[in-house]
Amino acid sequence: MTTLRIATRKSPLALAQTQLVIEFLAARMPGTTFEALRIVTTGDRKLEWSLEKQGGKGLFTAEIEEALRRGEATLAMHSTKDLPGEMADGDLVVAGYLPREDPRDVLVLREGVQIPVTLATSSPRRRGQIAALFPSLQFTEIRGNVDTRLTKIARGDAEATILAQAGLNRLGIREWPGVVFRSLGIDEMVPAVGQGAVAVQCRREDAARFAPLLDAPTRQQVDIERAFQALTGAGCQIAFAAHASPDGAVRLYHERCGRQLVRQDGTAPIDFARRVLKELGLA
Repeated sequence: MTTLRIATRKSPLALAQTQLVIEFLAARMPGTTFEALRIVTTGDRKLEWSLEKQGGKGLFTAEIEEALRRGEATLAMHSTKDLPGEMADGDLVVAGYLPREDPRDVLVLREGVQIPVTLATSSPRRRGQIAALFPSLQFTEIRGNVDTRLTKIARGDAEATILAQAGLNRLGIREWPGVVFRSLGIDEMVPAVGQGAVAVQCRREDAARFAPLLDAPTRQQVDIERAFQALTGAGCQIAFAAHASPDGAVRLYHERCGRQLVRQDGTAPIDFARRVLKELGLA
């Protein structure tokens, strides 16, 4: 019996997603068992930091990737939206993804509030888009695990926040005392790059072993989204989003041009993204 270690953050959501990776791979790798290597990242330690001001690239991934490089783990699990865009030529690669969860965002409102005055989010992407629905909003920042954020809204730290539907689903959260959930359509709130997708990372030499086991349709969609991310250099400081749907539609949001809808043209993701960004004046 072979045992493989999967490096992961220690948050409840990260551990729930790691369990999904274990179950998915165990069904495809008979005779292999898996265990989680729990790691505290810089982003987990620095809860007082503003992700927008400090820059979010690598804050939730660097220590996990170092564990892979040192051979302490064979695989790593990441929420895809935590991954920096520039990974193509390194010693580590994304082998693939689990089948994608619901990519939408969810507006979380304090019970009794219909039109919020204050909304807590650290995301320029979310701020830029939700302001179109509630133009008078005042924004504050929020950090912490999903349950921490829900508790903060229920007790009145702010009247609303926005969370990923995929995270709520994976944690089994359908309701929470003191708050109500309202799903936001993709045309109301374009999701973050890779939102809803769990990435499985490995050393480059191991990619051929694991890539065929993972979900091809999710890979196709996320490759397109990450091509836009890489070419724009988008991180936590930029109001940017890209979402590729299974039907070939690609929805973009950028602080300079708002929401845009384009359609895949069959070219390589990087070539397609480069053409679209040039046409939008963002290249």
